[in-house]
Amino acid sequence: MPLDPGRDVSDRGLIARLQHRLRLARWNRTPGIQVARSATIAKTAMLQLESDGHLFGGRIVIAGGVTLSDGVILASYGGTINLEECVYVGPHCVLYGHGGLTIGRDTSIGANTVIVPASHGFSRLDVPMNAQPMTREGIRIGSDVWIGSGCTILDGVCIGRGAVIGAGAVVRGEIEEFAIAAGVPARVVRLRTEGAARSASPRRESAQ
Repeated sequence: MPLDPGRDVSDRGLIARLQHRLRLARWNRTPGIQVARSATIAKTAMLQLESDGHLFGGRIVIAGGVTLSDGVILASYGGTINLEECVYVGPHCVLYGHGGLTIGRDTSIGANTVIVPASHGFSRLDVPMNAQPMTREGIRIGSDVWIGSGCTILDGVCIGRGAVIGAGAVVRGEIEEFAIAAGVPARVVRLRTEGAARSASPRRESAQ
């Protein structure tokens, strides 16, 4: 009797959904981790309260509609990682929690981006940098932000809603709402509101 390809695909899909539900149940049984049932998390993604052989604790909260792609790592390092609704995190991104990381709803993050809400101290010359106190200012990324592939977001950053961060940028400090920023270090090249005003002008003129 010939095999039914459609049934085979359907069976594999059912198995994948069951496996995903089991992973969600396992994570939600872990103290400090909370994952909404509608989140989609790749099999190779990792949620870590324990890193480098040490249990740091902290908290990871993933809201509904979030997608974590292949190879994504969320490591709390004693802080909190909070992903709001419908956040997309592309392949092989690394998001740390040290001083606290919050990412607003509908934000998309391109592949291979690293977000680090902490920084090594280096003010003293007589003490190795890895033994100096770290800063943990935290990072806040607003809603509807687009972060391109290969970006680095450093401690203390605040990115306003609707901003766009160009691929490969290194972000420090504050990026205002609806700004388009690019480069190393990232600088605002223009505002999305300027483009919206230009595109709206012909409509206003034609209506007169």
